[in-house]
Amino acid sequence: MSEIRKPASRLFTRREALAMTAGLGAAAALGITPVRAATPPGKPVLTRAIPRTGERLAVIGLGTAIVFDIGSDAAPRAERRAVIDTLLQGGARLIDTAPSYGAAETVVGDLLADMKVRDRIFMATKVRAASRDRSITEMQQSQRRLRSEKFDLMQIHNVGFVDRGETAAQLALLREWKERGVFRYIGVTHSQNQERANDRLIEIMRTEKLDFIQVNYSMAERSVEERLLPVAAETGTAVLVNLPFARARLFRAVRGKPVPAWASEFEATTWGQFFLKYLLASEAVNAVIPGTDKPEYMLDNLNAGRGRLPDAAMRRRMVEYIDSLG
Repeated sequence: MSEIRKPASRLFTRREALAMTAGLGAAAALGITPVRAATPPGKPVLTRAIPRTGERLAVIGLGTAIVFDIGSDAAPRAERRAVIDTLLQGGARLIDTAPSYGAAETVVGDLLADMKVRDRIFMATKVRAASRDRSITEMQQSQRRLRSEKFDLMQIHNVGFVDRGETAAQLALLREWKERGVFRYIGVTHSQNQERANDRLIEIMRTEKLDFIQVNYSMAERSVEERLLPVAAETGTAVLVNLPFARARLFRAVRGKPVPAWASEFEATTWGQFFLKYLLASEAVNAVIPGTDKPEYMLDNLNAGRGRLPDAAMRRRMVEYIDSLG
C-alpha cells in the first residue's frame, strides 16, 4: 500500500513556501515540488531487526499504489527510477507492491531490471484472497511482472474481509511456497477500517505465527496502538505501516502552518518527518512505506529515519497538537 502527498490549495509562491518551511514536507502539503532535493545527511537511516530472523531492514520503504500505476512513457518512468535510486542511495531497500495496483508490478519489474538492482531490493507483494488455483495463477503472474522467481515477502491482501477458513488455507499455500524457497517471509495486510480489523489481526498473529503484518497507521488513525502493536511485539511479528499520512489528511490539517519549533528536539524539520517519526518511535514498527513519485519526497521520507525519535512525552505533545487542529 502506498500514499502520495496530494496537491492542496496554493497559498504561497514556491519561494515563499520553501523559505517559510525550511524543508520539503510542508511544501508537499501545499502541492509544491521543491526545486531540488537536499543533500543527504551523514547519519544513516535507522534499521530494525525482523523478529523471526534478526535480519535488519531500514525503517523507511516505498509503497507503489497509484504512483507506480503508470504507462510506458519515458518521462514518468524516469522519475520513478529516480525515486528507486534515491531509496537505494539512502540505504533503504524495501519496495511494497500488489497485483491490484494496476501496472505497478510491471513498472517496478521493468525498472529494477533496467537498473540491474533487483538483488538489492527487499521485494514485497501480495496475493488476493481466492481459491488455491486462482492464488497460484496470481502469484505466477506476479513473478512474471516483477521479473523475479523469488520474493522476500508475500502477503495475503486485506485479510480482514476474508473468511477464517479461507485465510488458513491460503496461508498453508504460502507456507508451501516458502518451504520451496520462493518466499522468505509471509504475512497478511489490512488497509481499510483498521479499528474493526484489529481483533482479526490479533487473532491471526496469535494462531498463525506470521512473519509480517501490514496495517494502516498514522497520527490520524491510532487504533493499533492500544492492543495490536503490543501483540505484534509479544508474538514476534514484524509490522509494516501503510497510509502513514492518512491519505494526505494530515498534510491538509497543517496546511500553511510551520513545523513547531519544539520538533527540533527529535530532529524533524518538515511535516513529513514529523508524521513519520511519530510512527517510528514505536519499537514495534519495523518500517513505514509511504508512496511517492518524487525523488525529493523520497529523500524527505528517508530523513525521517535519521537522527532522534520522540520519546513518550513528546509523542503525547505531538498528538495534542495535531488533535487541536481539528
